[in-house]
Amino acid sequence: MKEQSYEGAGKISLHGNGMGVPSPEEVEKRAREIAMIDERNPDEFTDADWNQARRELMGIERPGPPEETEQNTEMTEEWNVVAGSSGHRAPRPGVEEEETLGEQLVTGGLEEAAHDQMLEARKEELEQEGGIT
Repeated sequence: MKEQSYEGAGKISLHGNGMGVPSPEEVEKRAREIAMIDERNPDEFTDADWNQARRELMGIERPGPPEETEQNTEMTEEWNVVAGSSGHRAPRPGVEEEETLGEQLVTGGLEEAAHDQMLEARKEELEQEGGIT
């Protein structure tokens, strides 16, 4: 199955329904769908399926700030806070340089539709083979 083109954000809708933070059950269901699409037994999904499902639904996990300790909170010197330049726009991780939010949402919707189509096609194949109903 194709990896997502953007890895930064998680899904805002799943199978046409809006969603918040996905539950472990939703991640498991998605992992089973991925295994089924890959022509494997959905009851025997792998850790890779689970990780892919988690990435697709939740996006990239960003590490939190480091814990404060006495060593890293100690002030060693005071900085001069005068800006030397006006700065620049920082790129969003996992997003093409010119990709807008709208384009990102459309791409996500297309990828979700492709996932749904592959899942339905696999279910139809299994029905024809007499595997599931």
